[in-house]
Amino acid sequence: MSDATYPDQIAIPCAWIRGGTSKALFFHEKDLPPAGAVRDHLLKRAMGTPDVLQIDGLGGSRLVTSKIAIIRRSTRSDADVDYTFAQVDIDKDVIGYEGNCGNISSAVGPFAVDEGLIDAAEPITTVRIFNTNTSKILIARVPVADGKARVSGTTAIAGVPGTGAEILMDYTDTVGSKTGKLLPSGNVSDTLVLEDGRTIEVSLCDAGNPCVFIAAGTLGISGSELPDAVSADQQLMKTISEIQAKAGQLAGFWDWKAALPGLPPVIIVAPPDDFVDAAGDCQTAASMDLRARLVFLGKCHDSMAGTGSICSAAASRVRGSVVNRMLPEGQDTGSTLRIGHPLGVMEVKVESSGGPDSPSPEFTALGFTRTARRLMEGKILVPADYNT
Repeated sequence: MSDATYPDQIAIPCAWIRGGTSKALFFHEKDLPPAGAVRDHLLKRAMGTPDVLQIDGLGGSRLVTSKIAIIRRSTRSDADVDYTFAQVDIDKDVIGYEGNCGNISSAVGPFAVDEGLIDAAEPITTVRIFNTNTSKILIARVPVADGKARVSGTTAIAGVPGTGAEILMDYTDTVGSKTGKLLPSGNVSDTLVLEDGRTIEVSLCDAGNPCVFIAAGTLGISGSELPDAVSADQQLMKTISEIQAKAGQLAGFWDWKAALPGLPPVIIVAPPDDFVDAAGDCQTAASMDLRARLVFLGKCHDSMAGTGSICSAAASRVRGSVVNRMLPEGQDTGSTLRIGHPLGVMEVKVESSGGPDSPSPEFTALGFTRTARRLMEGKILVPADYNT
C-alpha cells in the first residue's frame, strides 16, 4: 500500500463511483488492512471524517457521498463477489456496517465486470452479489459492451441528471435481512411509548434493511418537508431518534438507551399529494402512491435509500401496516410502488403470491432500476500516521 513517491502518505488503489443517487469509494478488499480498528481509521481518514465539511478527504459533506464499498471475488457457490458496505458519518468519528445501501449496491455489478472479477457476457451480465452486512444474495443485471459495463443509455432516475444504462437489481431474497422475518416483532404494527408519555404507532419491517415506518401526521408534519427542514427541526429529530432506538430494541438489536443506532432507519410516510421537490420541480399526487422521507444517523436522506425503497415496497403489501394505509383507497397499484421522495418519484417492482394486500405476503418480485457510473479511478492518498 505504500508509495515511495509520497514518503509520508499511503497510496491505495480505488475507484470513485456513483451508484443510483449515492457515491462511494470502491476498494478491493486485498488492498485494505484486515477488518477491524485499523481499517476503520483508514477509511474514516480517506473520507475526511470527523469534520462537518470533510475538507481533508473525499467525502462530500452529505451522508449520500460518504460511503465505502469493499469488494472481493467470492468463494461461495451461490455468489460471484462479496460486498461489504460501510457508512461513514460526517462530523462524528463513526463508521458503521450495520446494514446495506441499495444505491451503492447497484454499482457493485459494474465494478465486478470492469475489474475482471466476473467473466463479462453481452448484452447482459448477471452478477450474484453476497452482501456481508446482511448475509443476503442480491442479483444485478448489468448491461455490457466490449467487455465493460455500459454507461450510456436511456434510463432516467429521480435525483440524477441525464440518463444512463439500466441496471436491474433483484432484492427478492433479502426479506428478513437482519432479523430473519418480514415482521420482526411479529405484528403488523406496534405502539411505542416515548419518555414524555406520547404513544406512537409504527410498523417494523425487514426487507433489504430493517426499517421502522411512521405516519407523518403522527409526528405533526405534512410529509412534504424537504431534508434540510426535517434535519433542522431539533425537537422532531429528537423524537425520531428515540423512535429509531426503541424500534431497534423491539427488533432485538440493543438496549435503546445504549447508543444512537444506524438501524433501523426511520421512514416517514404520507398519502400522495402535490409537493415541490429539492430541485424546485412540482411532483403531482397522480405520479405517486405515497410520499416518504428517510432519516438515519440523525439526518434526513437527500432522496430515498435503495434498501429503504425495497422495505417500503414490501411493507406496502402487508395489509394494515402504516405504509399500506397510506395507499389511495381502492387504487390498484399493480406490480409497482411509486415513492415520492425529496428529489422526485421512484418506482419499485413488487409482486407477492398473496396478492397486493396480504396479511403475510411472500414475494415473487422485489427490485428496482438504477444507473451507475465510474467517475474516477486511481489511488487515494492517506497520511501514513492515519492510525495515530
